[in-house]
Amino acid sequence: MRICHVPAAVATVLAALALGAIAIAPRPAKAASPAATCDRACLEGFVDQYLDALLAHDPARLPITQDVRFTENGQQLELGDGLWRTMTGKGTFRMVVADTAAGHVAFLGSIREAGMPAMLALHLTIRNHRIAQIETLVQRSDRSALGFEKLGYAWTSTIPPRERMSRDDLVRIANMYFSGMQQNDGKGVYPFASDCNRIENGAFTTNVPTPPGQTRPDPRTADMYSAQWSCMEQFKSGLLHFVTRIRDRRFVAVDPERGLVFSFVFFDHSAGNTRTFQTPDGRTVTAGPRQPWTWEIAETFRIEHGKIHQIMAVMNHVEYGMISGWSTWEQGHSSRARYLGETY
Repeated sequence: MRICHVPAAVATVLAALALGAIAIAPRPAKAASPAATCDRACLEGFVDQYLDALLAHDPARLPITQDVRFTENGQQLELGDGLWRTMTGKGTFRMVVADTAAGHVAFLGSIREAGMPAMLALHLTIRNHRIAQIETLVQRSDRSALGFEKLGYAWTSTIPPRERMSRDDLVRIANMYFSGMQQNDGKGVYPFASDCNRIENGAFTTNVPTPPGQTRPDPRTADMYSAQWSCMEQFKSGLLHFVTRIRDRRFVAVDPERGLVFSFVFFDHSAGNTRTFQTPDGRTVTAGPRQPWTWEIAETFRIEHGKIHQIMAVMNHVEYGMISGWSTWEQGHSSRARYLGETY
């Protein structure tokens, strides 16, 4: 996963945060959208309406705008196509990110499709109490869905009002994760809390206990990053360097009350000569996919006091270089972050 260079001003702020010296000052609030009157219960209600209509295979049940747009796994479809034909049940895992100031809501949850467990990432844009945009990522993996259901994470605890970060700063902190992973060199600014954990496709990919009879891999000698390492150890190892690009970074829902950020993004592995690189201590390592490879990912972050505490993601292997269906070609191949039409 690749690393972007962090602006000096941001690095200074984060360093001070780590020492407990300052708090992040809130930025001026963005203008409220026409959907600002839709509070958390209202936005979560739209998620429930969508899931109920999906289960009934009946998009006519939805309050939609005349120009509503719908995509599934990056493809624009007619509302009623794709998962609308095959959804057979709801699962037990559910996580919602409600962006009440902007009228956006995102959902990550388990479902049943044709009787098989699957995962659904959903983003709705609400305009004047109608659904104007629908973006979905369907991950057809029973292992992932059952894994999330077993873990049962919810992330519903609230952050005290005086400790909440602005939406802009939550996006900037989350984006530093992508920048730190892209062409990872082990020398970036990594805003991880000591208890940071990452869950991908229903399984922990950090801090996994060392199996009995095995030795925990040493970041100083390993040729591949390990799920037994912490978030910070993985990034400082420099062994994620084979992630060539992290692009089309779209932050679609931000919830300061719970410290949550929901994003859609693509990870590219260009393979070839990008697989061979030097670690921070000067060792030459060859790692990563042997052929060009792209992951389409829905990724959520839990952030408090300027630090990432939890990361949760589902990912699909897609055609190399694919973009979201919500971006221009230039945006889709850019490593700049976007939120509410602004670029970071």
